[in-house]
Parts: sequence; C-alpha cells; structure tokens
Amino acid sequence: MPHPLPHWFLLGAGNMGTLAAWYLTRAGHRVSVLRDTTEPVLHKTLRLPDEAPNVALTLPVMRPDALTAPVRHLLVAVKTPYSQSALKPLQRWLTDETLVLRLQNGLGALDGLLPEHGMLLEAVSTSAVKGQHPVHEIVAENTTWLGGSPFPPAWFDALTHHWPDLRWREDMREPQWQKLVVNAVINPLTALHDVPNGAICTDPALRAQAEVLTREADQVLQSLNPHWPGHSLDNVLAVATATAGNTSSMRADRQRGAPTEIDAINGWLVKQADMLGLAVPENRKLVQAMQSTLA
Repeated sequence: MPHPLPHWFLLGAGNMGTLAAWYLTRAGHRVSVLRDTTEPVLHKTLRLPDEAPNVALTLPVMRPDALTAPVRHLLVAVKTPYSQSALKPLQRWLTDETLVLRLQNGLGALDGLLPEHGMLLEAVSTSAVKGQHPVHEIVAENTTWLGGSPFPPAWFDALTHHWPDLRWREDMREPQWQKLVVNAVINPLTALHDVPNGAICTDPALRAQAEVLTREADQVLQSLNPHWPGHSLDNVLAVATATAGNTSSMRADRQRGAPTEIDAINGWLVKQADMLGLAVPENRKLVQAMQSTLA
C-alpha cells in the first residue's frame, strides 16, 4: 500500500513559498499556511510565463496556537530575519521526527531553532517570482535542487512530475554556495545603490566591487572546502545579466524599510571568515552599511 502524501505546514506564503505550495498541491500534497490571522483561507493568483492562463490557488490557514499535534512536515519559506519569531510558537510541536524543508536565501537562519536530531532538507531554487500577495508572477521556472540526505523521501519521484526541473542532491553545499555568492554580490550592491541587477555589469565601479566581493567569498569557501572551484565571478555576472531589469529581494526590502537578509548572506561569510582567521573587509563593510541603514 502506498504511503499517504504529506500534509505540509507552510511558514512564509510569499513569492517562493506560494510557488512551492502550488507545486506540492499539484502533486497531491496538502498545504496549510501557519499564520497568526483570523482569515480561514488565502486566495492567491499565479501568473504563469509564456501567456499561460492564470492559476487560482486557495490555501487553508491555521493559527499556530490552534495546533493540537506534532508537525510532521514543515516548509520554511519565511525570510531569514523572521525565522526566530515564526518558529517560536511551534517549538512544542517540533520533534525529532519533524521533516523541515528550508527554502530561504542565505545560511544559518535556522541554527538553534530546530530539534537537535530532527530531519532537515535544503532547497535551492533558481526560479524567479515577483509580486505581492495575492498576485504572484512567475517570471521563470528554472532548476530547483532539493536534498541534504543520502536518499530522497518516498514522495520525491512523483513530485518531480509536478515541480519543473526538480533535482535531488545528497550534498547541497555546491548549489547553496553558488547561490550564496550570487546573493552576496547582487543583493547588497543593488540595495545600497538602489539600482536594478544589471548595473552590476554596466557600472564600472559596481563591477569592480563585485570582483572584490566574489574573491573574498571564494577565499572563504575554498578554506571551508578545498574542492570549491572558485572563479565565481562569471556566474555572478551571468545571473546579473540574465536578470538585468529585476529588483533584488534585498533592494525591495530596503525600499520599503523592511529588515533584510544581510546577516544570513554576507554576514554568514563574515562569521566563517572570523572563525578561519581570514580578512573579508568588503563583505564586512556591506554588512555594516546595510545594518546602519535600518538602525
């Protein structure tokens, strides 16, 4: 007899959380949003690429204080500055048998917030979604890596038929670190200078700064893993070119005065550098500059 499909509880029904919920529900999974609200459901509209018809998505909502049993499957897509406050009401319902799927930028946001022996899967997506609730525009459906353990869950193969270009990786460090370096360059530079992503390539001063930031990041990552290939600048510039007209998430956060993910991106690199005895002055300056703008 086949195993029943999971019932996922979603923290963070923003752009990427909504996209993941749509893929999961297409595959037959149940998805409920955990949110401190009196709304019983969230009605969403997804605008698809290539002029495909819009999709209506309805997600049931549950208040965290209404939980009555352990959470078995948790999808964390809340932005990293809100991880602690989002997870705090759930602590009593998270056990060593809770499977947590983390779909967030940066690293380290969940350190110390999950059961010591719980199961954590990491997701890294190169898809692009923009907009604000209730309308989410899917700009591009690209590769998503999911993994962090030797073998995928029983439901993974069936999910690949509904989640475009979904791939399993036992070791998630390479795709995580590749995205980390891209975010560590494009996000803070575009946020501080209030420019679209393409300015990283077209503005000589920003490109020069990108080269230094990338070199520092590669130095840290090669110290953590001697097999890290380095030479990340080409990938950074390729992403900036491909998304030239886009506004980075950190720029959007700064424009509306919201906390940014700087601590989980450049801040993570600075923490690793400090432990390794490495100097990363440009990344440190960016962290300080971003923090001071919201002080």
